[in-house]
Amino acid sequence: MIEVKHLKKEFKIPVQKKGRFAAVRNLFSSEYTIKRAVDDISFCVGNGEIVGFIGKNGAGKSTTIKMLSGILKPSAGSVTVDGIRPFEQRMENARQIGVVFGQKTQLWWDVPLIESYRLLREIYRIDNITYQKNLERYIPMLGLEEVINKPVRQMSLGQRVKSDICAALLHDPKILFLDEPTIGVDVVSKKYLQDFISEVNREKGTTVLLTTHDMGDIEKLCSRVVVIDSGHLMYDGDLESMVQRFGAIRSLMVEFEESVEDFQVANAELVRSEGNRKWFSFHREKTTPMEILHFIVGRFPVHDIEVIEPDIEGIVRNLYESK
Repeated sequence: MIEVKHLKKEFKIPVQKKGRFAAVRNLFSSEYTIKRAVDDISFCVGNGEIVGFIGKNGAGKSTTIKMLSGILKPSAGSVTVDGIRPFEQRMENARQIGVVFGQKTQLWWDVPLIESYRLLREIYRIDNITYQKNLERYIPMLGLEEVINKPVRQMSLGQRVKSDICAALLHDPKILFLDEPTIGVDVVSKKYLQDFISEVNREKGTTVLLTTHDMGDIEKLCSRVVVIDSGHLMYDGDLESMVQRFGAIRSLMVEFEESVEDFQVANAELVRSEGNRKWFSFHREKTTPMEILHFIVGRFPVHDIEVIEPDIEGIVRNLYESK
């Protein structure tokens, strides 16, 4: 569905002069430095996959999405989206993709939402049956009934993002690119969006490439992640393997019947003690929660336990630090 091979994107950055008359000299300067935003990355996304495309700010995520959607031309390498070269065949590519940039709306600011949808129907030449069917399906799913006749400028951020995602799907695209769709969105709206994306993927087999800093989105939606840093590919694989590889340190919380003195357990480290509770960290390949508990319950009365898995954000941080 999506094939990226040795993709590169470079930008020319003007060199800023300093000193007297610097502003005038900068106007006529022809000196540039080269910034490589994407540096020789390759990956594929199969039909119907939901892939998390993650990395730090400036890693090259949005630049890659813009090349996949045909907004930017690659400096080198190749990109095909369902057999189409996005920048060279922009019209054909636009018909098969939906794109949502979390900080930039495609809706008309001062007109009612339904009028934006009618304009998009004309732009994409959506037949009336498909248009009505999708509106009747998506508006209730996203809870947009109360804003469908409101101007976009009167909506909350969560309502606007949901409206943008609905707009991106009106023409039944095969592929949906979501660039930070939940940034700044409240918890309730975020849950709506996560459930909606999962449902559309299951129902229509829509392929989704999702860039996000919200690790909750990744855990909820993605079974596979692609991680980049400074334009380089760092990891491409299933989420569970990444957890196993970079989330090896787990924790065990033990609540005792009464306060006990601090003590040590083989192959584990006491990292915190608070009241009747103690937290132990351990490497998943060196011991198990049951082995630690076997040692503890033979010596102290235990009231409660909890095994704490590493969060995805911490795992990604570990991945970066392992470079």
